[in-house]
Amino acid sequence: MSAMTEGKQLGKDIEKAFKNVKKLLEALLADRAVPRNIKRIAQRGIEEIEKEEESPGIRASNVMYMVDELSQDPNIPFHARTTIYRILSLLEPIKD
Repeated sequence: MSAMTEGKQLGKDIEKAFKNVKKLLEALLADRAVPRNIKRIAQRGIEEIEKEEESPGIRASNVMYMVDELSQDPNIPFHARTTIYRILSLLEPIKD
């Protein structure tokens, strides 16, 4: 595989990961069992993912930082915590 093809594939993989993370964050927003403070951070995470002026690695890192804080929140429902771990696992491989 040439470097150009590999770069395009990597870009598509990152785009797909961001799309999946956005869907998971939107699901947290729609979930009535999730507290408002967690929904606020989920909304900020969506906004961060959509910032195209930042590099993918920085966006992933910023969202991981926000979402990781949520996983420590004692008020978060178990199913939402599982969603957060899924988000972290999707973002973890994205580097600059």
